[in-house]
Amino acid sequence: MVNWLNKVIKAGERIKAAIRKRATKEELAKSDYVSCCKGLVSKKEIANNFHTCPYCSKHFKVTPSERFGYLFDSGIYETFKTPIPKDDPLGFVAVKAYKDQLKSARKKTGLDCSMVVASGEINKIKCTAVASDWEFLGSSIEAAEGESILFAAFHAIENRQPLIIVAQGGGMRMQASMISLSQMPRTTLAINEVKAAGLPYIVIMSDPVAGGITASYAMLGDIHIAEPGATVAFAGKRVISGTVKEELPADFQTSEAVLKAGFIDRVCHRKDINEEIGKLLSILLKKNSISTEDINETSEDTQQISKTA
Repeated sequence: MVNWLNKVIKAGERIKAAIRKRATKEELAKSDYVSCCKGLVSKKEIANNFHTCPYCSKHFKVTPSERFGYLFDSGIYETFKTPIPKDDPLGFVAVKAYKDQLKSARKKTGLDCSMVVASGEINKIKCTAVASDWEFLGSSIEAAEGESILFAAFHAIENRQPLIIVAQGGGMRMQASMISLSQMPRTTLAINEVKAAGLPYIVIMSDPVAGGITASYAMLGDIHIAEPGATVAFAGKRVISGTVKEELPADFQTSEAVLKAGFIDRVCHRKDINEEIGKLLSILLKKNSISTEDINETSEDTQQISKTA
């Protein structure tokens, strides 16, 4: 009797251990499926739908090359080599040395830093754009990323092109301390130069936009467009909840809630971003490349544009 009970208990423990076991990041990356609203959804199905869930429209993170492919006409664009300052001037070491973190991120993404600058056409309007790779240290900002934004700003000015930045990331990179924080005023000054040149500056917010990114170039746009469900915040939801000692709404800090509060101008599905920005640029640049009917469709959502234009 005791032996029988022991066997049952051991079997139960094995079952519990199997349930508790979680797949590693490597195993998840190799899988052909991701978890979403209907359980498992194939990565191929999501990739064929602008990297969004075909059932709930959840927007998954994309690489800069994928982003530019969706943003520019026919997915045609060119990228630029941007300045890369000296790595890790502070010699930062925590659980892992910062130099080793950079080495791993570069090997994983094939990029020198988390940002890529490109140029292409949107609605036949030549534009300069910047996009980030989340896999590169969470799209955080350091000196190299600051140089990318400065390069993009002055490329836009020199070539008389609108500037579009896809804002994404948790903020400034703590491994670089004040070097990282100094990118906030640097990028702000660069964006001001773009505006002083009379060129449109449009920000696309992709999940998440937070910290020093929100506190600098992400909130300086002439137009702010966010993807559905994107987190747009400064301090995190848990930090705020712990500070005010209250339970916050379920949609707190989502792009939809931020739209209602008036901090962004539009929430737009990724598949429509090329068309939406094309219309907006046509208005801002006073181009006659779209019909009056198209302008009327957009006017309610872009009341501030008419004042600028």
